[in-house]
Amino acid sequence: MKSLALILLASLPLAAGVDDSFLLRGVTVHTVSGQDIPNGSILVRDGKIIGVGAKLSAPKGIRIIEGKSMHVYPGMIDSGSEVGMIEIDSVKETTDLAELGDFNPQLRTLVAVNPSSEHIPVTRANGITAVMNLPRGGMISGQGSLMHLDGWTWEEMEILRSGAMHINFPVLTPPPSRSGDSRNVPFAEAKKDYEAKLRTLHEFFEQCRRYQKAKAAALPGFQTDLKYEAMLPVLERKLPALITAVRERTVHDAVEFAAQEHIRIILADVREPGKMLPDLKAKGIPVVLGKTLELPLNDDDPYDAPSSLPAQFYQAGVKFAFASFSASFSRNLPYQAANAVAFGLPYTEALKAVTLNAAEIWGVGDKMGSIDEGKWADLMITDGDPLEAKTQIKHLFIKGKPVDLENRHRQLYEKYLNRP
Repeated sequence: MKSLALILLASLPLAAGVDDSFLLRGVTVHTVSGQDIPNGSILVRDGKIIGVGAKLSAPKGIRIIEGKSMHVYPGMIDSGSEVGMIEIDSVKETTDLAELGDFNPQLRTLVAVNPSSEHIPVTRANGITAVMNLPRGGMISGQGSLMHLDGWTWEEMEILRSGAMHINFPVLTPPPSRSGDSRNVPFAEAKKDYEAKLRTLHEFFEQCRRYQKAKAAALPGFQTDLKYEAMLPVLERKLPALITAVRERTVHDAVEFAAQEHIRIILADVREPGKMLPDLKAKGIPVVLGKTLELPLNDDDPYDAPSSLPAQFYQAGVKFAFASFSASFSRNLPYQAANAVAFGLPYTEALKAVTLNAAEIWGVGDKMGSIDEGKWADLMITDGDPLEAKTQIKHLFIKGKPVDLENRHRQLYEKYLNRP
């Protein structure tokens, strides 16, 4: 009984459910935005960081968490995810990623998130506290939403209801024949199909501008259209368009399209930037990169093309973040960043790409992404480097509240570890 009481007493400071105020001391603080602070302290009140330093005193009545020999990092951000929107890929009833039609800008991913998804605790157990969930399908899929990985409802999880308008840019590839084979389709036919899709996209933007002018003029008989209404922040450059552009030609055409339509863009899943890097730097266009632990895009590419790609963006001065573009593999985000370090990306930049860079790209750098005064206390306490697979996440806080790290993967691990 005595040992049980000691265990309960030791766990009490981290289990104070509704209390989001505390002093965490005796830890190595990795701020990301500045220098590391050995034997540092973090003072949190009402879910926000109000002090970071080497010697902080505890205000009267505030709970103290001792973190001797532990490390503290800001929670990581997956800049392209499907967590909570899909449970089992092969069971369509558990997926809510796309709608019918080419243009669905009025849709928001956040309202489709299942807060009880098994993927959420699995993902946050690896130090990921926030994700940008993106819709699929069509030419304009809808609005990506930035969300915390904790909450009973999507309203509680919301950071940005509308973080970006996701556009799947047309690609110049041969359309499939009736048999499903695209290799025998002439290039001229493929180009014709591409130009038709691009024209359709331009025409939709033109329709949105006409709607914008009609609304501003308050014309008689004007009726609200949810699709056009959702596009107004994009036209006004208040909301960026996240454009999926994998190859160099698509990147070039997407940048040209943005200039023609006078919109702000973020490029997603770029895998072959070619000669476009200086242009992206000059225009200040950020990029969300995908997996580094995968095969090259083309058969004759160097074996390390995906792994060395982030270093190319860094050397070109292009701001970037990492994304899983997945639900089940969002948990591997830190290892994707770590792999880039082995192929030329400085470690500090890899860490920024899953924390501060991501927050700044999504316009919330003043709220999250680093351990600084005034920001939310999205914190992970670890026994080492979070980009290392052997490191354990000991405790996790989202907006200052302790988050349960129990998850299905751990349950299965313990179940089969203790198998008779």
